[in-house]
Amino acid sequence: MAAPELRSFSISGVSYLLLFGTGTAAGFVDSIAGGGGVITLPVLLNVGLGPAEALGTNKLQATFGSASATWHYGQAGLISMRASWPGVIATLIGATAGSLGVRSLAPALLRWLIPWLLIAIALYVLLQPNLGKRARKPRCGLLPFHLLVGLALGFYDGFFGPGTGTFWAMAYVILLGYDLRKATAHTKLMNLSSNVASLLIFLFAGQMHFGAGLCLGAGQLVGARLGSHLVIRDGARWIRPLLVTMALAITVRLLWRQST
Repeated sequence: MAAPELRSFSISGVSYLLLFGTGTAAGFVDSIAGGGGVITLPVLLNVGLGPAEALGTNKLQATFGSASATWHYGQAGLISMRASWPGVIATLIGATAGSLGVRSLAPALLRWLIPWLLIAIALYVLLQPNLGKRARKPRCGLLPFHLLVGLALGFYDGFFGPGTGTFWAMAYVILLGYDLRKATAHTKLMNLSSNVASLLIFLFAGQMHFGAGLCLGAGQLVGARLGSHLVIRDGARWIRPLLVTMALAITVRLLWRQST
């Protein structure tokens, strides 16, 4: 495996502003509903990064956003850290396996399947106006939930990725009975876990542009702070519409990539 490649990123001041603004927008959206990669990946590709390097850089900047959101949700008392540790460990293991597996497995089936799952989730959320407004009786125990869902979604995030936050939020709401605000907070913790695992894989493969990643990451810190504050203050009011919007946005992007 190649050693990490620490390269400077020679871009103009305007491009730095673009990356910072992109990171801020992505961090804001991602801290509420997930899907920030839909915003950041096209920009990374447009400034000249190759696909593998763009994915690695995207994990770097996403780690800033998920860490910031996790911190603020935790400070607001919305995350049960003690109960979540099995999920964190399972997600780390799953994401590591997924990041390594992507080198030998073709994600063609996921490219076809995931858009339709996201459409189904968007329709489900739209047709269930009271979804996640209040906590409900759990349908699954905490330990089996964290082990099974953590391994599965950790692997998916490391292997493919789009829509992971949406799948986590729906799993928390449907299986554990969390309200959307609490589900979103715990989703960020699990996103952070899989981001860190995948980040390390890309780092040691040398597939990362630190200049672009750190600039986007600075914006992520700002955007995630704003988005998490909005959720903490206003509850699920902003989550449902953004959840549906980002699920459909990811779907459109995946279907567009299939047709090109």
